[in-house]
Amino acid sequence: MTNCTTNMTTPLDYHIVTDAIDSMALGDFSQATIRDIQSLSKVLEEKTGQTVIHLEMGVPGLQPSDIALKAEQEALAKGCATIYPPNGGIPRIKQAASRFVKAFIDVDIDPLCCIPTTGSMQGTFATFTAWHHAMPEKDTVLFIHPGFPVQTTQCDVIGLKHIGLDIHDFRGEALITKLEEILSAGNICGIVYSNPNNPSWVCFNEEELKGIAALADKHDCIILEDLAYFAMDFRRDLSHPFEAPFQATVARYTDKYILAVSGSKAFSYAGQRIGVACISNALYHRVFPALEKNFGVGEFGNFFCNRLMYTLSSGTTHSVQHAMAALMEAACDGKYNFLADVREYGRRAKFMKDVLLANGFYLVYDNDLGAPLADGFYFTVQYPGMTDLELTRELMYYGIAVFPLDTMGSNEQGVRICTSFFSKEQEPMFKERIEMFNKNHIK
Repeated sequence: MTNCTTNMTTPLDYHIVTDAIDSMALGDFSQATIRDIQSLSKVLEEKTGQTVIHLEMGVPGLQPSDIALKAEQEALAKGCATIYPPNGGIPRIKQAASRFVKAFIDVDIDPLCCIPTTGSMQGTFATFTAWHHAMPEKDTVLFIHPGFPVQTTQCDVIGLKHIGLDIHDFRGEALITKLEEILSAGNICGIVYSNPNNPSWVCFNEEELKGIAALADKHDCIILEDLAYFAMDFRRDLSHPFEAPFQATVARYTDKYILAVSGSKAFSYAGQRIGVACISNALYHRVFPALEKNFGVGEFGNFFCNRLMYTLSSGTTHSVQHAMAALMEAACDGKYNFLADVREYGRRAKFMKDVLLANGFYLVYDNDLGAPLADGFYFTVQYPGMTDLELTRELMYYGIAVFPLDTMGSNEQGVRICTSFFSKEQEPMFKERIEMFNKNHIK
């Protein structure tokens, strides 16, 4: 690998970048968080006067629908801010979420079992806490990686052990065989994955989901299906309510599941922190002896609402529940195509992939069971001869901020590219900088 040197032309001044990295004690970036990289980017923009292209943060970059804004404003005007919301959610969002799941996933979940949370982050934290207390004899969560690193941190905070399986070399039957091997130890309380996957953007197919479901039934563990990027597999049009094709889900094959539906990405409503934990009817009503003994509430869903949501935040902000409900209602009625705007992420991904692949980079997670990946919110790339940490650091000299894969449970070398903050106006700059990078590093 050829490192960045002082006699090499780079968009950002070599000495300024190096001094900033040293002053923030980032070293080789092995301990750098997404926030660290974001902070470094801002420092470099201030000191160099140059734009840094932000591809590191998985934060939505599109404007939300007026439907949500109007619904929340109306709810506030009617006085909802003076009233505590119910722990399990207002009737409107519970009914809307139940209908939404039926319309776009084709799964029946009672309104009672749809619980709004302060973002899916709170929903996953509550889920892990519930597993911890409901199944004390099973002390480990299995993450299908790569994935959202904060979720493993949540387990650490709670005191749950966790292990990971990188899907790079395990798809189809190989995935199910490997999961069986891990689950046979008997210590796994739950399985966690995102679909589409953050950051590889691979999508489990129906056969894989059917296999995962069968293993959950066999080994009595619960699946948390993180649908943060709901229906954003743009290879198929999943935008029509109550019509196939539907969002792929494990929920068609088992009742041991929780679906985490987020308002952040598909609905571009991240700042208001809203998600819905959709618990299967059977799991909601399942009584766990450990919960009954230690909390006086054995029913899983009751414990989730009236012990966890109550102690975490006394429910979810009242007004935002109306906003999320209004979005779901309009989507189900065919009045709001929530995927129309977010297709822009796919367009951005295609442009960046084309530029990167034409300049020596290659995709790390490069196919979906032999089929091309969808273009979406994330993708993963690497440059020959570099580690992911080296590439992360090196791209900073070119004013491009990315995030290394090794912090996301991946065994592969590469970086995550997020499309959310990339604008059409930055396309010429991105192309020029990547071409310069390749010219300076090509062997």
